[in-house]
Formats: sequence, C-alpha cells, structure tokens
Amino acid sequence: MPIRKSGILNPNDMAVAVSEKIYQKVLSKLPEHLKQFIMPQDYGRYTAMDQAVWRFVMRSNTNFLKDVAHHSYLSGLKKAGISTETIPNIYGMNRILKDIGWAAVAVDGFIPPNAFMEFQAHKVLVIASDIRQLEHIEYTPAPDIIHESSGHAPILANPDYAEFLRRLGEIGAKAILSKHDVKLYEAVRKLSVLKEMTGVDKNLVEAAEAEVKALQAQQHEFSEMAKIRNMQWWSVEYGLIGAIEDPKIYGAGLLSSIGESGQYMQASVKKLPYSSAVVNMGFDITKPQPQLYVTPDFAYLMEVLEDFADTLSVRKGGGQGLQKLIDSESVGCIELNTGLQISGVFTKVILSEDNEVLFFKTKGPTALSYREKELVGHGISYHKDGYSSPLGMLKSVNLPLENMSAVDLKAYNFYDGQQLCFEFESGIKVEGLNITGVRNVAGKIMIIQLKNCTVTYKNETLFKPEYGIFDMAIGNTIVSAFAGAADPGSFPNLYHISKTVPFCDLKSPAATRLNNIAQRIRNYRLSKKYSETDLESCFSMLLEDYPKNWLLLIEILELTKAKSLQIEIKKQLLKLSENPGLQSAINRGLSLIKKVI
Repeated sequence: MPIRKSGILNPNDMAVAVSEKIYQKVLSKLPEHLKQFIMPQDYGRYTAMDQAVWRFVMRSNTNFLKDVAHHSYLSGLKKAGISTETIPNIYGMNRILKDIGWAAVAVDGFIPPNAFMEFQAHKVLVIASDIRQLEHIEYTPAPDIIHESSGHAPILANPDYAEFLRRLGEIGAKAILSKHDVKLYEAVRKLSVLKEMTGVDKNLVEAAEAEVKALQAQQHEFSEMAKIRNMQWWSVEYGLIGAIEDPKIYGAGLLSSIGESGQYMQASVKKLPYSSAVVNMGFDITKPQPQLYVTPDFAYLMEVLEDFADTLSVRKGGGQGLQKLIDSESVGCIELNTGLQISGVFTKVILSEDNEVLFFKTKGPTALSYREKELVGHGISYHKDGYSSPLGMLKSVNLPLENMSAVDLKAYNFYDGQQLCFEFESGIKVEGLNITGVRNVAGKIMIIQLKNCTVTYKNETLFKPEYGIFDMAIGNTIVSAFAGAADPGSFPNLYHISKTVPFCDLKSPAATRLNNIAQRIRNYRLSKKYSETDLESCFSMLLEDYPKNWLLLIEILELTKAKSLQIEIKKQLLKLSENPGLQSAINRGLSLIKKVI
C-alpha cells in the first residue's frame, strides 16, 4: 500500500501504486504460456555507469534524429514516458503507454520468435531490461532497454504504425517455423548473451559469431517464420519512410543505434522501395545493413503485409501446410472445414495423388477446439497420447458427413449404440460401436465417437480398440494450418524455452569502484552541488585506474569550468581518439557538450 504522510498519499508512492495496478492488469490479459518469459525489471541493479551509457546514447540520438527521424519520434518519446536523462522504469512506461492502447513487460533477452510475435499481437512491447556495455555503445546485436524502449515505443504514437505492428504480430504468431529457425534463435541468443558479458573470453564470442554466420549461410528455403522475421527486420527494425530521395527513419534498430543511424544516408547504403520481396531478403545481425527499404507511408506496410499473409498456411491450409507443421516438430494447429481445430505436434499425414489429406496423426498432448475455445473434455489430459483421424467423403455417399441431418444419419444407418462399418473414398475403413456425435453451432457434425474401433488403410492398421475411444474428426479439407494452439489456454508451456541462461554479472571490485566514481559525477550533475576540487578528484581516479573510460571524462568535461582541468581532459581524450574504434563516439560526445579538442 502507498505510504501515507500526515494523512495524505505521497505522490511518488501513489504513482508507483497506480503503475503496479496497470502492470498487473496487463499480465492478467496474457495467456499463461507467455507469462513464463516475463521477469521483473529490477531497476535497482542499474548502475550509474549504466545511466551514463543511456544518457549518452539518448542525447546523441535525439540530437541527430530530430532532423532525420519520422515526425512521430520526438513526440512519441514523451508519450511513452521516456527521457534522455534516466533509464525508463517499465512500470512508469505502462502508466503512459495505456493512453495509446499499448503496454510493456520486461523479458530475458531474446525470446522465441512466435512468443515475441504473440506479445506484439496483444499490443505488448517486450523489453529486454539489460543495457549495453560501454564497449558496444554504438551498436549491439543483443536486445537491450535502449533498443526496445527508445527504438520501438516512440513510433507507436502513430496509429497506422501501431496497428501494423499489432497485425504483424497477430499474423507472425501463427507463422510456421522450422528446426533451422530454432537453431538460429539459440545461436543468436547465445551470441547476444556473450557479447554483453563483462570479462568474457574473446574466443567464446568469436566462436558464437562463427556459429551464427554458419547457420545464416546455410542454404535453406525460408520458412514462414523466417519470412515474417525478414519482413519485421526491414520494416520495424530497419525501415525508412517517405521519398526514396529523402527518407526518414522509423525502424527501431536505426533509432537506437547511434552508429548505424548516421550511416544510413551514405550513398553506399542502397535505398530500395519496400515490397513483399523483403520476405526473401535475409540479413546479418553482426554487421551494418548494405541496403534499406523505404515505404511511402505506414498504411502501405499493412497493404504489403496482407498480400503476403495470403501466401501463408494460416490462410491456405491443405496438405502443404500440414507438412510444414510436421517438419517443424513443434505444436501447431489445423482447422477443418467444419471449424474443428486440432492442436498438437503433428507426425504423420497420408496424402492422395492430388495432395489431398486423407489421414493425419499427432503425438503426445493434443487438444480439440472450436472457434479458438477448447471443447469440453477434449484437452491435453484426455488426448494425452496423441490424436488421429481420416478425412474426406464416404464411399458411395454424395452427402458430406458433416452436413447430415438426423434423418440423413438414420438413412445411412448411423445410429447411436449401433455397430458401424464404413469406408472413405480414399480406401480407409472404420469399424466400431457408435457412441455419439458433436455438432458445431451451425449444426455441422464435427466429431463422431466410437469404441472398440479399428481403422485400417490398405495393409496398415491406423487405430486399434486398445487405444481407447476413437474421436473421429469430421471434415473434407484443412482450411488453415498454423503454429501454436487454437485455444491459448490449452498448452501452458507452448513455446520452446532456451537453454542459454543469461550471465549474472557479479560486479568485480574494479567495476564497483568505477560505478562509485560514475555515481559521484551523476550526483554532482543532478544536485548542481560540487566544487572544481570534486571534479579534479574524479578525474585523477579515472586517469589512474580507468584511463580508457572516455564517457566519464566527457561527463566531467561537461561540468567543469576550470581551464586547467579542461586542458588535461582534452589531452586524454585526444590520446584515446587515436583508437579508430573510439574516435566517432568521442567526437559525438564532444559535439553534444559543444567542446572541441
């Protein structure tokens, strides 16, 4: 509860209480299988050095991007509750983001692609709460709070863009991934973790980079998820908007990378019209992009997305979609023309010469649903060992089973409690005792239950009486096939969980001393209470123990008015600038404080 002072709520405590309430409301609307990726932000672990990195990147970004970013950027930062001075508190962001219909949660670095997309479909930004190290201040492949909050959140203030992002998530969450996608996800996550580890062996980082490059170089036909990932990369992450000759930035990767955002205007970076062709354009996360794509406006992004979605299995279904689910070896769903939805790990399909699905099978927990709602009694505890069924028309019967009325069923001897024996046009034979049937709201039969049932095809037995009740799915065709489950509540642990655990960065004595110096400088700037002697003391400590820390040198230079100290700091910065890897960052920092060396 908020702390009361003299009978009045403390405004800061009240704000925290409101933010917490909003955050809990966000969580309550998410399915259980997404909640496993959410973690507390733990704001207290951000050091003064982390705050200095945030401040430098944000000041650099806003200074440069005010002229080259989409007009939604600067106003969007305010609407998202993001300042240049302080790392944002995700609770506080939610208090403000709710006004534009979105929310934010903290997650543990890279999460599985389908999970990422599903959060987006729920209008929730996933924010990796870690922050990049000074060594990677201009660019890091790892998702961090700079990229996630200051890159993604501001443009959400534009309604057309926000709806595109939501719709991309909705469609992307159902895109079928491949085993290669899972391997690449694991490799990228591992690289991102190693990149931001302090004191990590460089050989480990190089090996991780080589693994990512090797996987990216493998000749694989892009899966549906890979195509969605490409589309997201060339729009949401690295997109430009406006005229080809003078585009503006809206992609989060550019909005959060002071290294890349300054390069995109160079002639060496091609500017190409955005189209559905981007789904077949791969990318390398370890290096700057050789080309970027320009959309005329945000509405056009939606147009391209919807055209591309027509090519996906979620809209096309059929045997090809089912085969993609089998190849994925992950939980997926097929929907029949009767509306019955079967969710599970698909393992087998029998196809006709015309590629029509005659029979399908899953292994392990499976759930049956209708209109995204699990059918009572047909969850993963009942179908715990898998599910199978033939599909198609009955032999010598012109009326589809699902369309039969009570009179029709009697005419074909489909009586409850009667022994049935019938054959599909495919040659699949079913024999068993009819128990009952399940119809949908339109009156179409979706399931016929039989016991003591045997299902055969040619010389193969597909179902035996000892397997239990046979819940035969009724339908002629698969109208949709997609990743995930029809009912979000059917599979509490739907997504693959990474084996790569983030490194717990226990601060060394040297890092602790550095952060103490950074905290002193931060306190001086915020309180405006310091002497030149205080600043000289900080400079001396840096020069003695951390001579390569150019960022804190610039922060002291910003505060000092003593000419002698300015000269000494500039000498050290000039010396550090001889390193090509530091030169651009140092020059940018000096430009921010309007100092030259």
